[in-house]
Amino acid sequence: MTWRAGVLLLVGALTLPVWPAPLVGVAVMTGAVLLLCAVDWALAAPLRAVTATRDGDRSVRLGGTATVTLRLTNTAGRTLRAQIRDAWVPSAGAVGDVPPQRVTRVAPGGTAALPSLLAPTRRGDRPAVALAVRSLGPLGLAFRQRAGRPATPPWTLRVLPRFDSRRHLPEKLSRLRVIDGTQVTRGRGQGTEFDTLREYVVGDDVRSIDWRASARRADVLVRTWRPERDRRLVCVLDTGRTSAVRVGDEPRLDTAIDAALLLAALAARAGDRVDLLAADATIRATVTGGGRPALLNRLVTAVAPLQPALVETDFGLIAGQILRRERQRSLVVLFTALEAGTLGEGLLPVLPRLAARHRVVVAAVHDPVLTGLTAAAPARPADAYAAAAAWRALDERARVRAALARHGVTVVDAAADRLAPAVADTYLRLKALGQL
Repeated sequence: MTWRAGVLLLVGALTLPVWPAPLVGVAVMTGAVLLLCAVDWALAAPLRAVTATRDGDRSVRLGGTATVTLRLTNTAGRTLRAQIRDAWVPSAGAVGDVPPQRVTRVAPGGTAALPSLLAPTRRGDRPAVALAVRSLGPLGLAFRQRAGRPATPPWTLRVLPRFDSRRHLPEKLSRLRVIDGTQVTRGRGQGTEFDTLREYVVGDDVRSIDWRASARRADVLVRTWRPERDRRLVCVLDTGRTSAVRVGDEPRLDTAIDAALLLAALAARAGDRVDLLAADATIRATVTGGGRPALLNRLVTAVAPLQPALVETDFGLIAGQILRRERQRSLVVLFTALEAGTLGEGLLPVLPRLAARHRVVVAAVHDPVLTGLTAAAPARPADAYAAAAAWRALDERARVRAALARHGVTVVDAAADRLAPAVADTYLRLKALGQL
């Protein structure tokens, strides 16, 4: 029964003083209200005749809004008067949901469209949780409600990464055009390939002279070289426990995803093949470089549901996957944390095999809290202990960087807002030097 039945009983109770026998009056009024409720319940549209479906947006970028429409179809022979509660997970941000107190009327054989406006607050898959429908009688005294009727139509909204580092892409592409368009080398070096023949001019390296072509043309010709295209780039995302640490307003994993997307977009425009691997104790996602026009969309879709796992990362598994998949020499960019325990026990033992075949870059987010603790003079004993712990953590990071450098690994250690452009700059520098 609804609140209206209680109000009706209260109104009837006001007439008790005029009844010769109050108990009889209570019994009569209660029976009359119950009879009206029973009739009202019987006249309510049956829920078995109501079906629910959804349509609308399947994906949205974090920070945007999406609309998912719930459609209720009434196949009964009477009008459906329904109160609806369409529940989503809290992080889906259902700001345009149907108010539970609102009554929606659906004519026999008709369909009602109930849109929900979603403004997600977190990246990943955000599902619809449950649908509850109350079928009210014409008097509003009673209602039908049954769990699982109608069945909750499944729907999952995939919230894609924000990709804030996209604003750096035009400047990086401009630098890339300089490397690919105007920097034609006069001598052959690592990471270069033959470009064209041209006439010798004063100042050219005599070692670049193509004597056979010169003999055929009866002129002195030199070879020119340019940086190789169709190189291979492998972005590796560490989704282990260290990726769950929050730096600023977001986890390390989200910062790494943003940097990997910028790097992948830049490398794809350079004509390089881009692969992605996300792993911790198991493989979480893989994307191969086929279909370059749609590569970025595939990467964004693949990394969107990734979440940090509270397990130790198996770097042996990661190294084995890379060595098995990538036969050609590649640039491997590993997004992880510079922690002595994690890298010292996991990555360093397998690093010689990996660095012998591929060029390795380790990209890590620098925690600004450590810098803040070491920058100010301690005012209390507790501050001194905190500063000492920060100095120790920074010293461990320095030792890890030195150990990686001994294996020929390039380390990018930058703040969260600078990691993406710093990694892109490292890629461009290696490409300009022909070291990919």
